[in-house]
This record gives sequence, structure tokens and C-alpha cells, in this order.
Amino acid sequence: MTYRHPDPGQIRIEDVLSALGNPVRLSVVQVLDAGGEHNCGSVLGLLDITAKSTMTHHWRVLRESGVILQQPSGRENLLTLRRADLDSRYPGLLDAILTGARGDKA
Repeated sequence: MTYRHPDPGQIRIEDVLSALGNPVRLSVVQVLDAGGEHNCGSVLGLLDITAKSTMTHHWRVLRESGVILQQPSGRENLLTLRRADLDSRYPGLLDAILTGARGDKA
């Protein structure tokens, strides 16, 4: 299975902001911001989410907006934050959103 990912130049600000406007998807991005690849199951475990079927929608929104890369690896999918692409396209945006989200939790 292959997934559609927009090229860096195709990432649109409205899609990124819409994707990150959902609390579940924002939490996923906070987990992925630690760096590296994460399998879907480990992200669900860290967020204490048990409904895998609901997450399929969230993965798609994040992927199609250009926020994450989702790549099959055996029976799992590996997720990676597209930080370099987002920082190149919209410098400082992701940092501002993640800093704001941390402040909201405090």
C-alpha cells in the first residue's frame, strides 16, 4: 500500500492549520515532535487511545495536509513528522503552535 503525500510546495497553510486544530491530531504531532519514526500502535499507546478505526481518519488528515509521512512497514505504519518541510514552507509556525499547546496544558 502506498499513501499520497503532498510535495513540500503543495503544502497549504489552511490544510496544516485545519489538521492541527483538532486536539487529537495536535497531540499526535506533539508525540512525533520528539523525533524519529513511531509506529501507529506506539502513538496510540502514548495517547491512551484504543479506537484504532477513528485514528485512521486522523492519520489521513495529517498525511494529506503534509504534516506527517506515513509509510507501511510490515504490518504497521511508521509515522514521521515532516518538520523540515513545514519549517521550510512556514518558518516558525510549528514551533509557535507546539509552544502554545504546551502553554494551554499548563
